[in-house]
This record gives sequence, C-alpha cells and structure tokens, in this order.
Amino acid sequence: MSARVKIWLLPALLYGAFFFWYTPTGGPLSDAEVDDFIAKMEQNGGASEAMAMIRQFGEEDTGKHFIMINNIDYNESPGDVAGAAPGENAQQLMDRYMGHMIPAMLSRGSHPVMLGPAAYRSMDVIGIEGVDVWDMGGLVRYRSRRDFLEIVTDPAFSGKHHFKAAALEKTIAFPVEPDFNLGDPRLLLGLLILSLTALADARHSSQRG
Repeated sequence: MSARVKIWLLPALLYGAFFFWYTPTGGPLSDAEVDDFIAKMEQNGGASEAMAMIRQFGEEDTGKHFIMINNIDYNESPGDVAGAAPGENAQQLMDRYMGHMIPAMLSRGSHPVMLGPAAYRSMDVIGIEGVDVWDMGGLVRYRSRRDFLEIVTDPAFSGKHHFKAAALEKTIAFPVEPDFNLGDPRLLLGLLILSLTALADARHSSQRG
C-alpha cells in the first residue's frame, strides 16, 4: 500500500465510522418497542398524559434525527428542592439536570447545538398569551426518537427531571426534523477532514518532487 493511499484511507475510515455512528440507522420504532418504552414509563410512575404523548410520538416515528427547540424562562425563586442544597438557584438546579443529560445524550450521538440568552422579548406572538419574556433559547439534536425515548424512560432520568421542573417558570419545547442544516457535524467534519487530508497529500507530493 502506497503512502498516498494511506494518507487518504485512514481519514476516510475514521469519517465513515463517525458517519455511521452519528446517523440513525435503526429505522422507525416498531410497535413492540413503543410498548416497551410505555411499560418502562409506567414502572417509573409516569403520568397518563405524558405516556399518551410518548406513545403517539413513538408510533409516528420516521426513523430520522430531530432537533428539539427549547424556549426557557427560569424560576426566580425555585425554593428548596429535594436532592439539592438549600437555596440553590434555577441555574444550579438546571446544571444538576444537565449533569445527567449530557453524558446520556453524547453516548447516543445526541448533543446541544446552540444555547444562549434571550436578546429581547418575543417579537412576533400570535394566538397565545404569556410568552413575551424568555431567559434562554436552545437547540438540542437527538439522533433518533429511539435514542430520545431510551433517555427519558431511564429510571435515572426520573430521578433528575424534578430539578428541571423546579428551575423553570415556563418552557416550550417541540421537535423539528430538519430538511436543511448547514451546521450538521457530518458536513462540517467531512469538509475539515477533506481539507486536512488534501493538504497532507499535497505536502507529501511536494516532498517527493
């Protein structure tokens, strides 16, 4: 195997492994899988409304990845919360929740895409009241509905979710399946690897010349 082949082969294999891991390949959830997730929610003491929503979410699975759009308004006075130190503020409580969520997401090809403070109040509100003020906005990518449901039906999630509930005054979160996303890591990493490999190949060729 020539040196030039090696220069291109290793990055290609690494990128291929990442692409396969990051891309949902399991297809839509089966009815049996949905039933299993609902059974886990029942064991965790899930509310009937939440289980009905999760069942529909699972039954309508397309097999694609999705991004959860989050609008966040923190609770200015969350009070003392079980499992947290007395007097912890909303951000500290949210940090406890995310301390569980981040490892659970990263291990499943899921991760935050964007998070930042609100720059101004809501500028276009139609047909809904009480949503003028927000503290934060965020986008979170999930590799699949299967990965999302594995996270939220884990008993460990039930033990942490109350931190999030206490930290928030109000929130709106809904999933979107992107048709177009220039920030997709598969695109960005592919371009980066291609550029670096081309530079390495050019340098190797010039040294030989």
